[in-house]
Amino acid sequence: MFKKYFSVLLITLFIVSALVSTAAMAKETLVISTWGYNEDLLWENLYTPFEEKYDCEIKLEVGNNSTRLNKVRMRQGSTVDVIYLAESFALDAIDSGIIAEVNRDNIPNIEKLYPVARSPHGDSYGPAYTLIKLGIIYDQNSVDQPIESWFDLWRNDLSEKVSIPDFNTTAGPAMLIMSAEKAGVELAENSDQAFAELEKAKGNVVKNYARSSDLANMFAQGEIAAAPALDFAYFRVKDAVDGAVWLNPEEGSFANFNTLNVIKGSDNQELAEKFINYAISKEVQTKMALDQVESPLNMEVELTEAEAEGLTYGAETINSLNTIDWGTINKNKEEWMSRWNRMFAY
Repeated sequence: MFKKYFSVLLITLFIVSALVSTAAMAKETLVISTWGYNEDLLWENLYTPFEEKYDCEIKLEVGNNSTRLNKVRMRQGSTVDVIYLAESFALDAIDSGIIAEVNRDNIPNIEKLYPVARSPHGDSYGPAYTLIKLGIIYDQNSVDQPIESWFDLWRNDLSEKVSIPDFNTTAGPAMLIMSAEKAGVELAENSDQAFAELEKAKGNVVKNYARSSDLANMFAQGEIAAAPALDFAYFRVKDAVDGAVWLNPEEGSFANFNTLNVIKGSDNQELAEKFINYAISKEVQTKMALDQVESPLNMEVELTEAEAEGLTYGAETINSLNTIDWGTINKNKEEWMSRWNRMFAY
């Protein structure tokens, strides 16, 4: 009798185990292509809560913009559902035909974003979920007088004291845009004059940089006194240099939006759209802002002055930022990058 009941118990346990395994296997898997930084806070504030809310599993593919985008291109989009990209790379991906048009009915939180973030590349594609700001970092203890303008980077007293970002970075093209403005021309119409103006600053430029860690090291070692930089680099520089200050130049800082899109051919497009909607919700955007991970673009997020320190926050601030015409930059990227690299071939 005991053997009979024991056999029945084993069979029952086997069936239950099989059912549990089948249920687990039946879960939808959402593959997200993203950057690798702040991954622990993203799991805590976004990925894990989304998995629990929609009974799914999230897998990540991490790397920088260009590496991840090239992987998607080579695989013709297969295996990736959602992709995080900086504004210029998102436009490149759209132009390459690998980004799906979205159903905005599945992303109602778009209407809660600041207008500038709702359709960075048109209503057919995904929104921006955060932005980073480009201004100037300088060491006030290493300059003769305060820096107030983009054009101050051409000052004679800054000879061999400046570093600028590589052209092939998120921040690089802004320096060429300001060179055109200093020359009094439109970059798209007269790039020759813009490059001629940029060359006048060459004597001030010690080197180009590609990573914020390199920038912090140059400040810490006293190699430079000023640099155009993205806001997230400021705290690293500030930790390295007591006199470091952030400047929003009088001509205005630049906004660069990070976007969320669905890859064309995704088998989980509706779930991907729900993920985008969740990522731009008031709940998630508030958590990410309070943890100093991302500047919020959901207009319902409310932060105190102390909570907003170090973030780009509020309608007045966001609406005052300059934007970059990435269509023009991408169209001329290869030619302008080649000219830039020849100019700064140290």
